Amino acid sequence: MKKISPIQIHWQPNKTSNIPIYKQIVQFVCNKVSNGEWKVGTILPSQRALAELFKVNRSTVITAIEELTSYGIISGRFGAGTRIISNTWSLLLPNTAEWNEYLSSGYFQENNMIVQAINKLEFEPDVIRIGTGEIDPRLFSKSMWNDVLNKIGSKISSLGYLENLGLLELRQAIAKHIAKSGIIAKPENILITSGSLQALQLIAVSLLQKNSDVYTEAPSYLKSLQMFQSAGMNLKGIPMDEKGLEYWKLSTSGKQNSILYTIPTNQNPTGITMTKARRQELMNFCLENRLPIIEDGAYQELNYNGSIPPLKSMDSNGTVIYLGTSSKTLAPGLRIGWVVASEPIVQRLGDVKMQMDYGASSLSQWALVEFLNSGLYDQYLEELKIELKKHRDQALQSLKKYFSNLASWNKPSGGFYIWLTFKKDIKIERLFEEAIKENILLNPGDIYDFKENHSLRLSFAYVDSEEFARAMEKLSIITKSRVG
Repeated sequence: MKKISPIQIHWQPNKTSNIPIYKQIVQFVCNKVSNGEWKVGTILPSQRALAELFKVNRSTVITAIEELTSYGIISGRFGAGTRIISNTWSLLLPNTAEWNEYLSSGYFQENNMIVQAINKLEFEPDVIRIGTGEIDPRLFSKSMWNDVLNKIGSKISSLGYLENLGLLELRQAIAKHIAKSGIIAKPENILITSGSLQALQLIAVSLLQKNSDVYTEAPSYLKSLQMFQSAGMNLKGIPMDEKGLEYWKLSTSGKQNSILYTIPTNQNPTGITMTKARRQELMNFCLENRLPIIEDGAYQELNYNGSIPPLKSMDSNGTVIYLGTSSKTLAPGLRIGWVVASEPIVQRLGDVKMQMDYGASSLSQWALVEFLNSGLYDQYLEELKIELKKHRDQALQSLKKYFSNLASWNKPSGGFYIWLTFKKDIKIERLFEEAIKENILLNPGDIYDFKENHSLRLSFAYVDSEEFARAMEKLSIITKSRVG
């Protein structure tokens, strides 16, 4: 990191204010970092010098420095050489609104009506689900699970509550596992959550403020949720091209407390994977504009022909909060996800999680430990990718057969989804209703986008190739005869 010279300070706390002096110092430093005047690497004067500049006792300065250090904004506790080390997520901690103000007020908005219908119809018998973000239950390996559960049954001595960050053995196993993708993290940088959706909720209620701007791809999975909007935040869509998010269209000037949520690998719902070059450009842009990132790595491990390193692997400044999950690879019912971030952020989220549910399932955590440490997970993952690639290729053949004259679509390099867009202005809501009459459940593109888009999110992961082909044949007939 480029060395930055010590700064000059011409400010003193207001000793007549009701705000404690050390808190005023903390806010003064945060403001300087937030507005970009003090950059990462800036060296602070010594504690003795700060006490003289602020006209306060050295103990007051020490208290302020300890609080700033706990937030992860500065490093170093004694003597000179204390530096600014973070200018993104850590700045949100001092001013975080009380999360329980939200939780106690029933703030969650209702889902979109079509989303509610999908959530209900997914459990109806005889419905062919060609948009579902889940692996076909027929790919579930009973023998593998029996082996794992038998082994952990002899190892577990208790299923009591676990520490606030989750089972240490699991955090150690995850740290070792994600290192393969270039993410270097210690167990204390990892929080175990009840799925990655809970991680998003924790971030929304404990790190962000009302009226914050949450930028995301357009279309985006996040648009189908009401999580951030319910907490009073503004969701803003940024276009994509075939290389990923068009970051230069972000408008962050003069706006504090903005964040970016992105799924750079096998994006949901489009299936687009951001190129390595675009990732580096995006990281540079976010560092320059002090824009923190939530990277959703739900499909990171599902590239069929090698993977591109996640954004978090390029992060040396604490800019990225990384979300991982076992739901898209192993089993959604396991309900295990994880957050990788700086220790102060992880501790903050862990504290709030304990107030929500007192920890993720102990049994599920032990099961995932066994999968990871035994090598079974890596073996299973390779076999799963081979199977999904077959499903994708056969699904593309079906689309070519039945939809060549009706729509265009992409060829994803991994994940679950094909993004299909009709050539004519099809009324997607009517298509959704007509398809249900034929026991076909669709995921309309509108629920993921910021505008009407005449698209569908098609999944080849939940159905076999014959079921997908039959559904596409019926859907093409419906499109031509009833909706087109």
